[in-house]
Amino acid sequence: MLSPIAAAAGHLLISEPFMMDPNFRRSVIILTEYSEEGAMGFILNHQSEYLLGDVLPDVSYSEMPVYEGGPVANNTLHFIHCAPDKIEGGIEIANGLYWGGDFEQVKYLVSNYQLSTEEIKFFAGYSGWTPQQLDEEIKEDSWIVTNKFDIETLFTLDEQNLWRKVVISLGQRYAHIANFPENPALN
Repeated sequence: MLSPIAAAAGHLLISEPFMMDPNFRRSVIILTEYSEEGAMGFILNHQSEYLLGDVLPDVSYSEMPVYEGGPVANNTLHFIHCAPDKIEGGIEIANGLYWGGDFEQVKYLVSNYQLSTEEIKFFAGYSGWTPQQLDEEIKEDSWIVTNKFDIETLFTLDEQNLWRKVVISLGQRYAHIANFPENPALN
């Protein structure tokens, strides 16, 4: 079993290097919910073709990227942030990391350049698992679970290298995985 840590809200899921599902290939997911009813989270490193201004035309700061949070309900907009002093009502999912909050306040802050991409990340849709589904996928070594990460890493704009950086940060046991090709036939 690749993952010695159990899944929980506030933990990261790191896809195994040869995952074939295009929705999750080389993904890093922050879990926002995890219970016997299922799990939910957002893919941190799959930037969509949209900017915030494309999905919220009334917000003037349109340069913020929107990420593909997952294949479920991709007509919905979600966000995580590390700015609880600016955004009220968020749910703390990890030390200093929050999910959601007062959306009108977020729109105002973004429009007035009072939030940056180092503080907030937007997602179209989410990743979801039915009861026991994620646990089974972890047992099958589809995911590595970790609770060791820097919040700053989650807000990086270098999403192409996020998967690799997070894998390497897990230590020597996992570092070699970061160099595996996406297609094992190329090895």
